[in-house]
Amino acid sequence: MAAYYIQFRVYRPDLLCKYHFNVLGVFSLFFLQVIEKNADPKMTLLTYLRRKLGLPGTKLGCGEGGCGACTVMISRYCIFQQKILHYAVNACLAPVCSLNYTSVTTVEGIGSTKTRLHPVQERIAKRHGSQCGFCTPGIVMSLYALLRNTPQPSMEEIEDAFQGNLCRCTGYRPILQGFKTFAKDGCCGRKTENGCCMDMKEENEIPSSPALFDPSDFRPLDPTQEPIFPPELLLYRDAPRKLLVFKGEGITWYQPSDLRELLSLKAQHPSAKLVVGNTEVGIEVKFKHMSYPLIIAPSGIAELNAVERTAEGIRFGAACSLATLGNVLQKAVSDLPPYRTEVFRAVLEQLRWFAGQQIRNVAAIGGNIMTASPISDLNPVFMASGSTLVVVSQEKERTLRMDENFFTGYRKTVLEPHEILLSVEIPYSKEREYFSAYKQASRREDDIAIVTSGMKVVFQPDSHQLEEIKLSYGGMAPVTVMAKDTCAALVGREWNEHLLQDACRLLAKEMSLSPSAPGGMVEFRRTLTLSFFFKFYLTVLKKLETDLRGNNNFPGTVLPEYESATELFHKPPTSGVQLFQEVPAGQDPDDFVGRPIMHLSAMKQATGEAVYCDDIPHYENELYLALITSTKAHAKIISIDKSGAAAASGFVCFLSANDIPGSNVTGIRHDELIFAEHTVTCVGHIIAAVVADTQEHAQDAANAVKITYEELEPIVTIQDAIDKQSFFLPIKKIENGSIEKGFQEADHTLEGEIYIGGQEHFYLETNCCIAVPKGEDGEMELFASTQNTTETQNFAARALGVPANRIVVRVKRMGGGFGGKESRSTILSTAVAVAAYRTGRPVRCMLDRDVDMLITGGRHPFLGRYKVGFKKTGQITALEVSYYSNAGNSCDLSHGIIDRALFHMDNSYKIPNIKGAGYVCKTNLPSNTAFRGFGGPQGMMVAEAWMSDVAEACRLPPEHVRRLNMYQEGDLTHFNQKLEAFSLRRCWDQCLRSSRYQERKIAIAKFNKQHRWKKRGIAVIPTKFGISYTLFFLNQAGALVHVYTDGSVLLTHGGTEMGQGLHTKMIQVASKALGIPTSKIHISETSTNTVPNASPTAASVSSDLNGMAIYNACETLLQRLQPYKKSNPKGTWESWIRSAYEDRVSLSATGFYRIDGIGYDPVKNQGNPSNYFSYGVACSEVEIDCLTGDHKNLRTDVVMDVGTSLNPAIDIGQIEGAFIQGLGLFTLEELKYSPDGNLYTRGPGMYKIPAFGDIPAEFNVSLLRDCPNSKAIYSSKAVGEPPLFLSASIFYAIKDAIMSARAESGVTGIFRLDSPATPERIRNACVDQFTKLCPAPEPGTFKPWSIRV
Repeated sequence: MAAYYIQFRVYRPDLLCKYHFNVLGVFSLFFLQVIEKNADPKMTLLTYLRRKLGLPGTKLGCGEGGCGACTVMISRYCIFQQKILHYAVNACLAPVCSLNYTSVTTVEGIGSTKTRLHPVQERIAKRHGSQCGFCTPGIVMSLYALLRNTPQPSMEEIEDAFQGNLCRCTGYRPILQGFKTFAKDGCCGRKTENGCCMDMKEENEIPSSPALFDPSDFRPLDPTQEPIFPPELLLYRDAPRKLLVFKGEGITWYQPSDLRELLSLKAQHPSAKLVVGNTEVGIEVKFKHMSYPLIIAPSGIAELNAVERTAEGIRFGAACSLATLGNVLQKAVSDLPPYRTEVFRAVLEQLRWFAGQQIRNVAAIGGNIMTASPISDLNPVFMASGSTLVVVSQEKERTLRMDENFFTGYRKTVLEPHEILLSVEIPYSKEREYFSAYKQASRREDDIAIVTSGMKVVFQPDSHQLEEIKLSYGGMAPVTVMAKDTCAALVGREWNEHLLQDACRLLAKEMSLSPSAPGGMVEFRRTLTLSFFFKFYLTVLKKLETDLRGNNNFPGTVLPEYESATELFHKPPTSGVQLFQEVPAGQDPDDFVGRPIMHLSAMKQATGEAVYCDDIPHYENELYLALITSTKAHAKIISIDKSGAAAASGFVCFLSANDIPGSNVTGIRHDELIFAEHTVTCVGHIIAAVVADTQEHAQDAANAVKITYEELEPIVTIQDAIDKQSFFLPIKKIENGSIEKGFQEADHTLEGEIYIGGQEHFYLETNCCIAVPKGEDGEMELFASTQNTTETQNFAARALGVPANRIVVRVKRMGGGFGGKESRSTILSTAVAVAAYRTGRPVRCMLDRDVDMLITGGRHPFLGRYKVGFKKTGQITALEVSYYSNAGNSCDLSHGIIDRALFHMDNSYKIPNIKGAGYVCKTNLPSNTAFRGFGGPQGMMVAEAWMSDVAEACRLPPEHVRRLNMYQEGDLTHFNQKLEAFSLRRCWDQCLRSSRYQERKIAIAKFNKQHRWKKRGIAVIPTKFGISYTLFFLNQAGALVHVYTDGSVLLTHGGTEMGQGLHTKMIQVASKALGIPTSKIHISETSTNTVPNASPTAASVSSDLNGMAIYNACETLLQRLQPYKKSNPKGTWESWIRSAYEDRVSLSATGFYRIDGIGYDPVKNQGNPSNYFSYGVACSEVEIDCLTGDHKNLRTDVVMDVGTSLNPAIDIGQIEGAFIQGLGLFTLEELKYSPDGNLYTRGPGMYKIPAFGDIPAEFNVSLLRDCPNSKAIYSSKAVGEPPLFLSASIFYAIKDAIMSARAESGVTGIFRLDSPATPERIRNACVDQFTKLCPAPEPGTFKPWSIRV
């Protein structure tokens, strides 16, 4: 067979190619015609766009279709539907071989800062919806694809379009609110209990505040201005199809033209893998290193794409996408009587939460079945409904019913190797038949199921007697299973309470799991099987109540308080209000300090023009590095066999400790090695590296290296470390007052503990570095995605054995950092520098998401143990607390983190007698590190745990106990720092007032009385966060300001831009200081050769420090210009600069600043460890589903003291982003490790950060007015970290709701709830008759699948 070329089009507005259209005068758009004669079956569209076509706007975020950063739009003429289709796809999964005769639109193709932005790009930028910007192109393209199909979408359609997109910075609200302007039902979002803000009466008006953006500035969306489908591609619609064959290294891709060719290929190659959307195989090949030498792509075959309504149901060809499935079923539901569409509606409900839109657009219904996943969302529905499958081979065609015999084992079906699935027929339901489907996952949107189910009942005519029942479950065995025994026992029974009780008892017995079952959560999964059936029971009972109305033999009725258990999940569109203080009247229009100006890179980020590290064009002769990491948590290295790597294609060299020219010792505390020498101390410990000519070759070579180990016993958990006294010394302690006296004065004491899980940074841009040797004197240039240019420089210099002045580190911007690139980025950059030194060639490495998550660590897991003494009034008299943090295998920044936890163990409360101890546990996990909050959130979380317990013990409202113990102006903290300008009580009172806390608390109590299986809770939580580096000498910064003869200013400072808007704020500061517009000032990058010895961009102080350094440099320049301004008072900035230049006056100045008056003596427990404090309060309301553990975040109100804001838009964005990141920490994100220390959660498939649908439905943020801060630049305050802990209000609102649920089961009093409050923990805490049927296995009697570290 001959190989053929592939042809498609990519929209490039900046290239003049074969076809040129002028789109009604808007801007010229050019089609880049792509004819690829040697299409590589392994190459994805993403790699092709970035590497071959030089289009870096489409980003690599995860490589598994889970984050949406790589979203592009595909357009093609569908010969089966006879129309042009536009749809969003994940370029990271789309094989370039699959794109024949398609048009690809990337973010670069719809608008540019050089021409004109598309309205989608403009609105996300101007609406402050882009911070780090790495996710922005994908979000833009998701909405663009929606608008190409639906120019006036509903808000629900807009939110659904983003189910496959993630953002780690913004908190999502500004994105949704900006894009509401495209919705036919959109508004400004300022909705209240009284309705739209336009309809409110005067007394109910929201306090006035200037807008963060002006919708009238937005260009209208004109669908006629969009590029047309390339006419030449339409020429191929009637062309005869032929077999295509593409060959690559170790793989051949066949694309048959008809069913006959397909069956022939399958007969010749029975082991060949069939691929349509590549959503499963693509992940297996990339992350599981599975090899499929033969791929058959049958997506163009008519029979596999056919859709037909039959007498029995609707038949779908196996290659039909899930999006097509949904569209067809939705039409059927609207056309047919409800009784015929019970199964269809169940499928549609499952599809609502099935992956993201990008996946649904390409994933095939047949692939979903044949993958045979035991946690499939749809297979239980197909099984319970009795869907029929047609399978064919060259020899025969046969029809199968999808029943309990279809799946023969894990990922196996009854199909023979030479057979293919041709179609699936989903049946119509009939009268007296009821069907429902259920799914519970860790996150509502785009998440794999924990347990999923399809349930069907058929009743005898005019009766509630069962004729047939089918209960199918996923997540309860290695295959999708049917509860056969339970169903058999229930047939013929009447649908009543007795049946319910027997069914639950039978299901509890039949749906059993080993305590060591893969996936863990055994108690939760077993309980879900009963909870789902109970929901189904009530749903059917409700329908029977309607259908059998008038039948005196039917006694059943659904109690009003049980009704909500039958409701499908619904979340209203997001709304919110943002309040801030406008600038004083008369402020100079050119003075932008205090104004909500847009992030200065937002438009570049929205168009894909913003350059990140891996976007830098490849150098000639550039090489790629891949790391070789340990697979054992603790072991001796016996041997390393690198022969397999040496034989791999493109191999250049192997690097180990012996190849380091300088010192192999690295790390903040010099307790780490660049490459392990004799022993490995964690899974993911870097042992060596391979350098090759491409990324794929380097990774293949690295995987070919064989390492032999002698395993040693690992220490994995905090409890292991406590038992074995494995700590990084010293033990940190703070004590104030007399603990003994405090406990004597107490009316009551209580003891408890809380575990706070770790957290993955999940910056959208993984760690990346490019090292470029300069060829003389040992000089090298490092382009790195790092928050810490100084340590990146120093660590590389030490490894290479050269002075630091030979190494230049350059950072343009990062796609997120959050502390994860403060110290751990150096483990990659140092290895890349060594590789560049050894080869003498540029070397690049951008970590894949799974490797980044494995090796770089995250937020420290904490265990807090406390004993608290208190009066019966709730007044705290004494506190003794011990913190244990899991540091991992090196010290890194862990002592600073435990210090900050101890400094925040009071949160916001005056405790007269207090004693705290902090233990840094040394374990065999990858070293944990800085993460937004730096130990503060963990310290405060423990404080709120005992505060919650005290309120419950005293039977007092929690808000009363919190305010009773709250600090006041002038109080001394437990480390003897005086609280000045203490605004927390103002924040508290304003938050209670604006949130209508008391009124809503009454409404919640009423709701909970009326609902047994849904409960609401509310909590208000304060925070007091100290601002400064805990390491004293880091509280310094430098700046460099150049003024050129045309009056333009180049500004450089030591801080790095990672989305927090630092560069934007610094330009605002310089603009005000120099008295010139921001348009005259530019920041190019951060580099060690402009500002040396910079402190890391961390601790929330970068605006404070760098802002003052810039101000200092600007003052120097102004002093030099003063004579020229005085002699020519009516002159311009440019004329003064020209005069100074001609007078030979230096127009370049350095600036420097250090924070004075801080420092702490731990021996004497005195001093000022913080320069000042930031304060805030949040009130949150949630609703939990007591049966599944699901929860909805209904409303959050935040009041935050940010001083006099430098930029309210950026500050509000930081508050919202921090809050949502904290929401992930406290309710969603859970790192799962094996008992042997192996991390399971290595990507978005298993690790769930908050998505668009997780944010509060109403999200209000208010900046406290009239609270200038005398200790920072222009009276501002730090804002990056302080708001994060406020999301604990969600956690304690959940706990409040659980308490109500437990009370209905007769369980009262204090209970422990660890963090995060996942669905598992929520459901297990809501004890009831179902949880009692599924008791937890006895600890110590089994080896669990995962453990709490």
